Amino acid sequence: MADALELAQMEDESLREELTAEVEALEKEGERKAFYAMLSGPYDADDAILAIHAGAGGTDSQDWAEMLMRMYLRWAEKHGYQTEILDMTEGEEAGIKSVTIAVNGRYAYGYLRAEKGVHRLVRLSPFDSAHRRHTSFALVEVLPQIATDSPEVEINPADLKIDVYKSAGAGGQNVQKNATAVRITHLPTGIVVSCQNERSQLQNRENALRVLKARLLELKLQEQAEKISELKGEYTKAEWGSQIRSYVLHPYQMVKDHRTGYEVGNTQAVLDGDLDGFMEAYLRQAD
Repeated sequence: MADALELAQMEDESLREELTAEVEALEKEGERKAFYAMLSGPYDADDAILAIHAGAGGTDSQDWAEMLMRMYLRWAEKHGYQTEILDMTEGEEAGIKSVTIAVNGRYAYGYLRAEKGVHRLVRLSPFDSAHRRHTSFALVEVLPQIATDSPEVEINPADLKIDVYKSAGAGGQNVQKNATAVRITHLPTGIVVSCQNERSQLQNRENALRVLKARLLELKLQEQAEKISELKGEYTKAEWGSQIRSYVLHPYQMVKDHRTGYEVGNTQAVLDGDLDGFMEAYLRQAD
C-alpha cells in the first residue's frame, strides 16, 4: 500500500481507486479487531441464554415481548448464530408471556449482554378499540451458557425437585398427550426453570438443567459484584422500572438507549434486528 500510495502521489490515477478500496478494507478490519478486543470478559466468547418476559401492560406487553423475540431471532440469523427456543408461554389473546432461547455461536454472550434490562415501547395500541397510545415494558435477561460438567457451578441432585407435565399451547390446550415438559426447582435458591419445546422428556430435562446452571452462575456473579460494590460504597439495586432503552413509534419514530445516549430514527430497521450500533456503543462505554 505504501508503494501504491507513492505511485498515486506521482499522478498515476489508475491506482487511486484500488488504493482507496484497500484503505477502506484495512479500516474495517481495524474496527472489527478493536470491537473484538472489547469482548474480553471471562464469558464473552461463550454461547448465551436469552430470556424475555412481558411486563406491565397486559396484551400490549405480551405482543411487545413477541416483537422483541422476533428482533433478536433476526439479529442472530444475520450474524450466523444458531438459535433454539427452549421454553415459551403464549399469551391469552396475542403475543407471549415469556420465552427462553439458546443462542449458540462465538461471542454470542459478549454481544447480547448489552441487551440485558427493561425495554420500553411507546405506540398506538392495536388492541385498544380507541386506538390510544400505550406504553409497554418487557424484561430481557442474558445469561452465559456453561458446560454441563463445568466445576464453576455444581448441582447436588438432592437439591432438585423435578416435575413432569403436559406441554400446553395457546388457550391451555395440550400440544401432546404425553407428559414431556419438565419443571426443575432448585430448593436452596428457589430458582424455577422449565422447558417444554422438545418432544422428548429427556431432552427437555437436559435443556432445563442448562438454563438452571446459567441462572446459578448469574446468581454467583451477581453476589460477587454486590459484595465488591458494597465495599466501594456504590452499589444500587437494579429495579424493574429503570428501562435501558425506549422504542418510540408514536408520535415520532426513535429508538434511544438511555445508558449511552445512542439513538436512531429508523425504528423498523432496529425491530428487524439492526442492533449492532447499540451493542457497540454499550461495549465502548462499559469498556
